[in-house]
Amino acid sequence: MDTADARLIDALKMAPQEGLAVEFKITPYPAEHPNTYRVRVIADQAREDSFTFISTGGGMIELQEINGAATSIKGDYYETLLFFGIKDFNHSDHLAADLKYNLPTADEIQISKAAYHYLIDIKSSKPLSEADLAKLFINDSKPDRVVKLEPVLPVRSRKDITVPFLSAAEIIENKRYRQKSLADLAIIYERARSGLDQKAVVEMACSLVRVMRSAVKDGLAGTDYRDRILGPQAATLNSYGGLLVGGMLNRRVISYITAIMETKSAMGVIVAAPTAGSCAGLPGTILAVADELSLSEDELARALLAAGLIGIFIAAHSTFAAEECGCQAECGSGSGMAAAALVQLAGGSSEKALAAASLAMQNTIGLACDPVANRVEVPCLGKNILAGMNALAAADMALAGYDQVIPLDQTIAAQDQVGRLMPAAICCTGKAGLSVTTASEAVAKRLAENDK
Repeated sequence: MDTADARLIDALKMAPQEGLAVEFKITPYPAEHPNTYRVRVIADQAREDSFTFISTGGGMIELQEINGAATSIKGDYYETLLFFGIKDFNHSDHLAADLKYNLPTADEIQISKAAYHYLIDIKSSKPLSEADLAKLFINDSKPDRVVKLEPVLPVRSRKDITVPFLSAAEIIENKRYRQKSLADLAIIYERARSGLDQKAVVEMACSLVRVMRSAVKDGLAGTDYRDRILGPQAATLNSYGGLLVGGMLNRRVISYITAIMETKSAMGVIVAAPTAGSCAGLPGTILAVADELSLSEDELARALLAAGLIGIFIAAHSTFAAEECGCQAECGSGSGMAAAALVQLAGGSSEKALAAASLAMQNTIGLACDPVANRVEVPCLGKNILAGMNALAAADMALAGYDQVIPLDQTIAAQDQVGRLMPAAICCTGKAGLSVTTASEAVAKRLAENDK
């Protein structure tokens, strides 16, 4: 299924219809990464495969091990996996050279050894044909098994990709770049990274805007899901007749953010922006501001691209995973991305957009991740709203010419440093803070009883 397929919520119910039995076990085992998943797939009595995955944030996963052999599969290539028995792989160095010689179109070839077999992973930007495979093997070195995997990411990798910049400083120091808007710079980056033309890049951003709008609409209409803490409350502000001190824009921002969070908690389709836990601060805020100012979908798409460029800088030099760096990596990063997007919506320069991102992220350094009852609802809703309001303030400060003092690249580095210093207990492990309050334990007990 495509990641935006609304049927995914029913995948486990559909599995038996496809002849699949699925079982989950949560158990302690040694792991280097906090988001580690081990999977055993049993096809029949003669075949069993084991896999190790990690979640790297923002809906991204990496397959790191297959049947004990190390690999790195991220869904951005066509992958051809060749499994050899130990005895059939006596000349591994020679075979590796032959593979590279016989298949010059391969982007990358990885060879790894497990206890009982070797694994060759051939990465390519196009699928290998049977003719390609036929010419790979010489000296009777034939694989026991060949498995082909298709890419799942919308933007694929390819050999020798070069991008124009990976930091804010590279923009500021280049007069030609500095004169462009952050959205235009994002398009330049995406074209270099993806190979797509400008029209296709903007259309992909527009498609994300539509998913975000749909999430707001679904949330405002009211959502229902058994295994969650909060009921539908996204429309509460709109029906409240008393004084709201924040005015109409604040009302819209809060209700949109709440709507997206409730769609997420009801397992609806959202955009991880940058993650599921921080999915609402960025889209809720920029959609609310765009609606307040009657801006077009194209303007929203350009703002989203500007936000994405900030996300690229964060991903290149830090992380989006709260398990590694606390909620500052999620809602804090989302707030910085949203601030830059708002400056773009207001017609501000790339320098002011970068400054807004830095100001917003400076305000959230050290933000703990302590979800109540192990659900990404409380205090996540409030932190997404905090991210949105912080972005509004940071954008206005930057537009007015406030001094950021600390440039964005240094702010990202500082956020990463603080995150790595934070105790694991306050990094999305449920072992401290609000997670271990009496009220949190009572909520967890109530939800567990509901599941019986």
